[in-house]
Amino acid sequence: MDPAAYVPDVFDPRIYGAGIPYASYRLLREHHPVAWQEEPEIAGWPAGPGFWAVTRHADVVRVLRDHATYSSWLGATQIRDPDPADLPFLRRTMLNQDPRRGAGDHGRLRRLVSRAFTPARVDAFAGRVRERARTLLAAARDGAEDGAADLVRTVTDEYALLNLTDLLGVPAADRGLLLEWTVRVIGYQDPEDAPAPRLGPDGKPLDPRSPALLGEMFSYARELAAHKRAHPGDDVMTALAEAGLDPAELEMFFFLLTVAGNDTVRSAAPGGLLALAGDPDAYRQLGDGRVPVHTAVDELLRVHPPVLSFRRTAAVDTELAGQPIRAGDKVVVFHASANHDERVFTDPGRLDLGRTPNPHVSFGDGPHVCLGAHFARLQLGVLYEEWRAAMPAPELAGEPRRLVSNFINGITRLPLRVSGRPG
Repeated sequence: MDPAAYVPDVFDPRIYGAGIPYASYRLLREHHPVAWQEEPEIAGWPAGPGFWAVTRHADVVRVLRDHATYSSWLGATQIRDPDPADLPFLRRTMLNQDPRRGAGDHGRLRRLVSRAFTPARVDAFAGRVRERARTLLAAARDGAEDGAADLVRTVTDEYALLNLTDLLGVPAADRGLLLEWTVRVIGYQDPEDAPAPRLGPDGKPLDPRSPALLGEMFSYARELAAHKRAHPGDDVMTALAEAGLDPAELEMFFFLLTVAGNDTVRSAAPGGLLALAGDPDAYRQLGDGRVPVHTAVDELLRVHPPVLSFRRTAAVDTELAGQPIRAGDKVVVFHASANHDERVFTDPGRLDLGRTPNPHVSFGDGPHVCLGAHFARLQLGVLYEEWRAAMPAPELAGEPRRLVSNFINGITRLPLRVSGRPG
């Protein structure tokens, strides 16, 4: 088959359960950098109108930076179209707003959360993060059967969740709710990871992002904010509760921080350990201090970005990489492809923990660049340092399992050897 004529499917979530389709991405970058993708009905989720897949680094950055041409507000940021009745609701979160577009006030909301999410507040949690990493790794090692443990179940899920809830100021008794809500929203495409979907009157699955399925989370957010106003602390929810947000804005902030804040590290941490298990030579460079941890963190984020794709909608007729795009078309950027673009990264398939510069787009770019990137890097760096200090070189003890999702680059099972001398 002529590769110049063949356009591989990079939409089907089931593809990603088997692994990231790097060969398909490479073919698209080379021959079809802005490629039309069909959206057939899959697993009961309705068909869509199709979209343009953007796979080259320069084009991904252009789309993410040019909010006037490629809008988050017009159709929100997931590939699948929301129910039109839900769109006004989804636009309440700054993730689905554009600077100076529509009724949303992206700049005001971003400034508010930036003041709540200060580097100083994040850095103040560093000691607690390190102690948690040590405790969870020791427990995984001590409780291992036959010298192996599932690091997702024993370490990384708890690590990401408890660090985030500390920063937010969520009471310990309520923390399991945040993981439950995250799995419901993030894992909905995966029949094993997500609970059975709730069906609407038409027999079709309800979108887990719809207001009909987020009422419990929003009620909790209001109750927690009221508690923080009466009992303030040095945490993000206290800062937001005192920031003068209206109830809908507060609810959507809590939704965004709970889901995005948790799943960034929840996906990246096991992904980084899996990458290290696959390259013992690279791990030895980290283990003996030949590469700085902060550069290793960015390279591991490059090869395992937490988010696979984000959608924009063309606000005007335009052209991208020579491809005409009409106003109203969906335009979807693929982060894992951009991070392997040979035009930007030398030998992109190689894990180079000392790679610098490293302009990966794992935290996005432009006005929606991830506000929690500093906290995520802190957690990942501490986890790798503590693994290096206490655990053997990462080695698979069974088959890992990937999340079935075209949105989140999740690992749902990661069996690793945990007995043996550090090294």
